[in-house]
Amino acid sequence: MTINIQYVHMATSDTMNSYVTKKLNKLHKKYDCIIGAIVHFELEQNADVRGKICKMELSMPGPRLFASSNEERYEDAVKYAIKDLTKQLKKRKGLFKTH
Repeated sequence: MTINIQYVHMATSDTMNSYVTKKLNKLHKKYDCIIGAIVHFELEQNADVRGKICKMELSMPGPRLFASSNEERYEDAVKYAIKDLTKQLKKRKGLFKTH
């Protein structure tokens, strides 16, 4: 699985890269049909409380899966985006088994 991490309006972080890679590799072990992932980190300029945005897109056979989260911390945004992607993967896995 290839992982592409991009940072918009902020500096890159090796710690965040390793955190995201660890989480996505764990997801890949459970769902081996994942080909690649694109992760975008953004910092919203006009945010009062939230503003740390994480967008994830998974490449796999069929339509791509997408999830986005806007939280106070980037770690929480990653966690909720992966949680949403896991729900979508479970649903898609159920669809493939019925055919």
